Amino acid sequence: MIIAAKWVVILFGIFFIVVGILMFTSTQKIILIIKKAGTTNWINYSEITIRMIPAAGLIIYSNHSSFSLLFKIMGWFMIATSLVLFFVSKEKHHKFANKYVGLIKPVYFKILAPITILIGCFFIYAV
Repeated sequence: MIIAAKWVVILFGIFFIVVGILMFTSTQKIILIIKKAGTTNWINYSEITIRMIPAAGLIIYSNHSSFSLLFKIMGWFMIATSLVLFFVSKEKHHKFANKYVGLIKPVYFKILAPITILIGCFFIYAV
């Protein structure tokens, strides 16, 4: 179980790195993906369920990480927010995602891209 959790966290780190690169190189594609949140039941509940996999990985692997408390806090936060989203209508989820992605100018995605990449590197380093 620990080995699987370790690889889930590593893959989560790689995911962050890829997203960071896409935020810098394909900002409009990232915006379109975010705007799809809550558009259909399948997208809505798949997204929420899939988020819980790295959350569980963070929690399970936390005692083996150099940043045990941070892994636990992040994992439980992701689980809690996922559970809340399960009970929010997909329409509200969609409206929320579109409202906030609309407030963020594309240039801010480029500015945040290196931070996203560093977060991914942190996850990989921390295991």
